[in-house]
Amino acid sequence: MIEIKVPSPGESITEVQIAAWLVEDGQQVEKDQDVVEIDSDKATLPVAAEADGKIKIMAQEGDTVEVGSIIATIDTEAKGTIKEKAEPAKTVEPVKEESKKPAASPVGKKETPKADIDLMISPLARKLMEQESISEQALVDFFKSHRIGKKDVEFFISEKGNAPVSTGLSSSFWSGSRDKETKKMTMLRKKLAQRLVSVKNETAMLTTFNEVNMTPIMELRKKYKEPFKEKHGVGLGFMSFFTKAITEAMTHFPAINSQINGDEIVQFNYVDVGIAVSAPKGLVVPVVRNAEMLSLAEIEKEIKRLAIKARENRITIQDMEGGTFTITNGGVFGSMLSTPILNPPQSAILGMHNIVERPIAVNGKVEIHPMMFIALSYDHRLIDGRESVGFLVKVKEMLENPERMLFGAKNPTEILLGL
Repeated sequence: MIEIKVPSPGESITEVQIAAWLVEDGQQVEKDQDVVEIDSDKATLPVAAEADGKIKIMAQEGDTVEVGSIIATIDTEAKGTIKEKAEPAKTVEPVKEESKKPAASPVGKKETPKADIDLMISPLARKLMEQESISEQALVDFFKSHRIGKKDVEFFISEKGNAPVSTGLSSSFWSGSRDKETKKMTMLRKKLAQRLVSVKNETAMLTTFNEVNMTPIMELRKKYKEPFKEKHGVGLGFMSFFTKAITEAMTHFPAINSQINGDEIVQFNYVDVGIAVSAPKGLVVPVVRNAEMLSLAEIEKEIKRLAIKARENRITIQDMEGGTFTITNGGVFGSMLSTPILNPPQSAILGMHNIVERPIAVNGKVEIHPMMFIALSYDHRLIDGRESVGFLVKVKEMLENPERMLFGAKNPTEILLGL
């Protein structure tokens, strides 16, 4: 008999909440299969089975349980029920044999090509895909070749309650009903609410704004996009430029990279940048360590690694701990301008926004350029207006003149890109 105990999500956390059981009581589970998700006040974490067998659930969804307590057992000698899946075989239209076979990845490569759409794949399923050299795109192409039949729709009806709600608007969204739904607030949401209120109550938060002409960076990306990806294996995004810009600007305004600890000011000689990324449970902020020492390619690789972990619900407390500064990009959701809220105990946060072509004055002439508003929220107890405005102006200068990040090196653009 194997006991499933609540793991410790992090230091100082003594209790968690059962967010969702991914299996049913009495079901047969496999080793390394995710069986339950737990909510702490810092993150939502999956718990996997340690062996094959029949699971017995001992705590219900929504229950608050102590770290280390037993929430389920696995009987390795018994055989549990197998959860039935809808069989689409009878409704499949004839397809060519080669289209039924998932395309294999090149020999020796463990990473499989990503699909054009985001797929939520469990760690166990991804492990099997890697063993069989099956790519995400191959799965999508395979299922696209099938005709949707009655059993497929019945399976959708039975499982749609577990699927994330679509963000698209529908004319049938409002039914005219006067019903309402009440659900328990997760520990993560409760902790987030407490932190946000404490920021407002315990800091003197102000926000300063500026705008950046993105033409130089966009032209640079257009010119070096392909050779950069070919050499480094990652795309050249905006986030790496912003990360590099803030680390260089901090050398001129070190107070931005400091924190208040009681009656003391802690000054960091390194820059750990928190990057807000989307995850199935919401936004999380994994940290890029020692960003001041990384090249653009290294920053892009680290952001990609952390973003993949977040999307696959594999992000850990260690990935999100610490951080001396945060960057958040509301532009990916269409935000034109916002006042980002501080991520305590940090003293500043930079907000990026969407890029819009606007007419601006250049050398006495009106020209149309891609412009982005940027915002810096800061704790006025520690950072003065001169420092906050000066820092944001320096970030703007770095972005509009990327070669300034190199302090006059030869062939600055190519050295910056690591080419």
